[in-house]
Amino acid sequence: MNKKTMIGLGAMALILGVSGVMATSASAYRGDTAVHGPNFTTQRHESMEKAFETNNYLAWKDLMVGRGRVTEVINKDNFSEFAKAHELADKGDLAGAKIIRAKLGLGLKDGSGQSMRNGEGRGQGRGNCNINK
Repeated sequence: MNKKTMIGLGAMALILGVSGVMATSASAYRGDTAVHGPNFTTQRHESMEKAFETNNYLAWKDLMVGRGRVTEVINKDNFSEFAKAHELADKGDLAGAKIIRAKLGLGLKDGSGQSMRNGEGRGQGRGNCNINK
């Protein structure tokens, strides 16, 4: 291999490695209340905990404006179940919390990178790409 190819491959490996580390650390907090997310603040955390403890959907909703898909799934009718999942996660029962979150349709990743929603809307392995044929 020539020098340019070696440098190019080295740079590509470095970029992929850094991207992988960043993706892993960014998603580590999802579903695990012991890990703080990138936008964590003590004040917001305390307000969020109070909303869960008092089963106050409206307070939670106000705190969650613009914060992702969970706001599309959780509503006044299922908030108490979501709060229960949060409580289980706080107590260290991540498996129990994960079951409730899955029932609510939140589709947490299982650690292997596979969504619990079984690839809905993502081709489900039925693509027409013939790379290996």
